[in-house]
Order: sequence, then C-alpha cells, then structure tokens
Amino acid sequence: MITRIVCMTFAPGKADDFLRVFEANKLLIAGFEGCLHLELHRDAAAPDTFFTISRWHSEDDLENYRRSELFQRTWAQTKVLFGDKPKAWTLQGIFESGSFSSQNFK
Repeated sequence: MITRIVCMTFAPGKADDFLRVFEANKLLIAGFEGCLHLELHRDAAAPDTFFTISRWHSEDDLENYRRSELFQRTWAQTKVLFGDKPKAWTLQGIFESGSFSSQNFK
C-alpha cells in the first residue's frame, strides 16, 4: 500500500473553483480501481492551499489512475487554477496507529 500526498496552492479567488471540481469528481476518484482512501484537507493558516491524501493498493494502481481519462480531465480543470507549482509525495508506510477520533486531539 502507498500513500500519495499532493499539496496544491491556488491563485487568489480560485479555491472555490477547485472545490467545485473536487466535488464533481471525488466519488469517481475514490472509486477508481486500486484507490483505497481519499481525503481533502485545507491549510488552516493558508486557505488557498489544499492537500489531497490518497491511499492506493500499489504504485501501479496510482499510475493507472494518473494515465486515465478521469485524471487527465480533472487535472486539466485543476492546473489552470494554480497560484504556485504543486508538490507531490508518494510514501510507503512504516507505522500507523488505530483510527482517528476527536478524542485523539485533546
């Protein structure tokens, strides 16, 4: 299993446009073969910066997604909104505790 983190900073006034693109495609992405999990987070201190965190069965599954028509279409709609170059990391897990809950953040 791998985790993919993508940091995207949007041009001023473009975050809502991105949120519309994400909303329209999130279930398709989450349901793509090999995708085990999908999250979207917004930077609390920089509201034009977002992070997607996705879990994939394998790097091959991630690459199949990145070569798909779904990714090509979604990325084309997203990249025109950027205010800065996106950054991405592909991680292999070493340790993960149980599931998160609000009690973990006291």
